[in-house]
Amino acid sequence: MNNTEQDIPDIVINRLPLYVRTLNDLKSMNQTTISSEHLGHLLQTTPAQIRKDFSHFGKFGKQGKGYNIDYLLEELREILNLNKSWNSCVVGVGKLGQAVINYQGFKDEGYLIKVAFDISIPKTKTISDIEIRSISDMNQYIKTLDIKIGIVTVPAIDAQGVIDRLIQSGVKGILNYAPMKPIIPKNVSCMNIDPILSLQSMSYYLDK
Repeated sequence: MNNTEQDIPDIVINRLPLYVRTLNDLKSMNQTTISSEHLGHLLQTTPAQIRKDFSHFGKFGKQGKGYNIDYLLEELREILNLNKSWNSCVVGVGKLGQAVINYQGFKDEGYLIKVAFDISIPKTKTISDIEIRSISDMNQYIKTLDIKIGIVTVPAIDAQGVIDRLIQSGVKGILNYAPMKPIIPKNVSCMNIDPILSLQSMSYYLDK
């Protein structure tokens, strides 16, 4: 790696998981190499953009020979810290929170939900073997279980307070499903997921 993290635009970092997903698909089809032209075609971008993105981290291929998929995957996974597991928690165990807890994809990709928190404890105190604790226990359990990522599935009106508590407890990454843009310190990473905003943007094109 030849650049410091702060030199790399967020938009580049956000594209890296798309490369990883596509390369994994190619590997599953027993493909061993790929050119930037072919990768660009699959991702609907230009070969020049792919080469520029990769140049932030070093040289991964040889001109005229393309990229070795296994090697490129290994390097990109290391850059994204995907070569380790991340202990996570869910805050809010309504229908959305339960769906998140039950989603196998998080575990498959190394994001291990260790505990869930809610303002009130339901009669069933576990979901998919994940213990549900009172939100008042958050600080203790986040530290004990070494939780690094908090997944927020509470209503928008409660989200900022929940996110503040997660950060105060030592969480460094927030995945926020609440329809609001939280205020966070610079040393915490937050990704907001709002499908309504995406649908509203998409609807602009429907009658074109």
